[in-house]
Amino acid sequence: MTTTGEEHTGPPPPGGGPWWWDRWRSAVLDVGLAAVSAVECAAEGWPFAQDAGLPESVGMVFGFLAGLSLVLRRKWPIAVVLVAIAITPAQMGFLLGVVGLYTLAAAELPRRIIGALSGMSFLAMLIVTYVRAHQGVAHGDLAISDWFVPFLSLSTALGMTTPPVLLGLYVGARRRLMESLRERADSLERELVLLAERAEERAEWARNEERTRIAREMHDVVAHRVSLMVVHAAALQAVARKDPEKAVRNAALVGDMGRQALTELREMLGVLRSGDGFPARGRGVLGGSDGVAEPVPLAAVGVAAAAAASRVEEVSSCGGEGVPEGPTLAELEELVGQSAAAGMVVDLSVEGEARGYAPEVESTAYRVVQEALTNVHKHAAGAKTYVRLAHRAAEIAMQVENEPAPVSEPGAEGARLPSGGNGLVGMKERVSALGGVFVSGPTDAGGFRVSAVIPAGAV
Repeated sequence: MTTTGEEHTGPPPPGGGPWWWDRWRSAVLDVGLAAVSAVECAAEGWPFAQDAGLPESVGMVFGFLAGLSLVLRRKWPIAVVLVAIAITPAQMGFLLGVVGLYTLAAAELPRRIIGALSGMSFLAMLIVTYVRAHQGVAHGDLAISDWFVPFLSLSTALGMTTPPVLLGLYVGARRRLMESLRERADSLERELVLLAERAEERAEWARNEERTRIAREMHDVVAHRVSLMVVHAAALQAVARKDPEKAVRNAALVGDMGRQALTELREMLGVLRSGDGFPARGRGVLGGSDGVAEPVPLAAVGVAAAAAASRVEEVSSCGGEGVPEGPTLAELEELVGQSAAAGMVVDLSVEGEARGYAPEVESTAYRVVQEALTNVHKHAAGAKTYVRLAHRAAEIAMQVENEPAPVSEPGAEGARLPSGGNGLVGMKERVSALGGVFVSGPTDAGGFRVSAVIPAGAV
């Protein structure tokens, strides 16, 4: 508990002061005040010893020791005030009483203790002054009227106790206010630092999410288009000599699919090239160029937090503006037609009335069907496939199921496609991100089924 009556203008220097003092300056001040008080009390102890019939040396030593107790005012302000009250009848210790009351009022002590000791000091001063003044009038030492004695006693008691108490209360309240403001400033700085760190984390998370989304889009584009191109190329190789006209048609389809794939890839790469606004990963908001944390002013921390938050908004906005809008359910028939042109027997059925959905919903539904058809090309080439799309009141459901793959013919290995194993994972991530349900697995008949349900209002 801090009991000093002096105002703290800042944290103590390293090492602090001696004993209970925070600073050497405070120690020098208290020692100086105690020396002056000791000299005063020693001088006042001379007449006190004469009046009490004691040796003058005893009165002076008593006064010196009593006045010297002022050096303890920061450590034990209550004890200093009690000493001042105790020696008030001897008419000594005026500096001790004034400084002691000031220190007591400025200390962080309960108000009832401050009020009780201040009242005791006031009463002691009032009684002693009244008795001394009345004796002076009776002995002829004071040329004042008897009615003026109470006024003189009250004025003296108020003048010796009220100003130091009020000043101490003001200084103590001001010091506590400054400490509170300093703590609030420190707390605000810590919160801003934490906000900046969290904003950087959110920005990094948003960047990773955007990279993952673009990676999924590129996977869908490359996997499906290139898979169909490989299938058509294999068919072209097989019929090139037997049916030149069919080979020409297959070559045209390969060219069209290649151009579509290149167009979509150019759009994706254009988004990646335009992402120059992201900050470098090797340097944090609050770190130096070598990664070592540096002290940052409060204003700089606030600017960093605001900048990081704005970067989060920029990264988040890329989802709606930077990345080109994905395909829609209106292109589903064209998608199925491309697979049919590649030799797959596909049965498409749509239930319910088609309506507009959010772009994310339509794109995800399209990509699920696209990836499922790509997997059929990869793992069950030639198998009959059923594509079901159902428009329901609160959701949209899709299912792609293929029959077992037919027995491979000699030379069919040329159309076999590699698999990275990320297709089903990407589909599940897409559907789950919209709050939907994704299920995939083999059927009892030996085929494979992919099913997904997406809330119609998901964004």
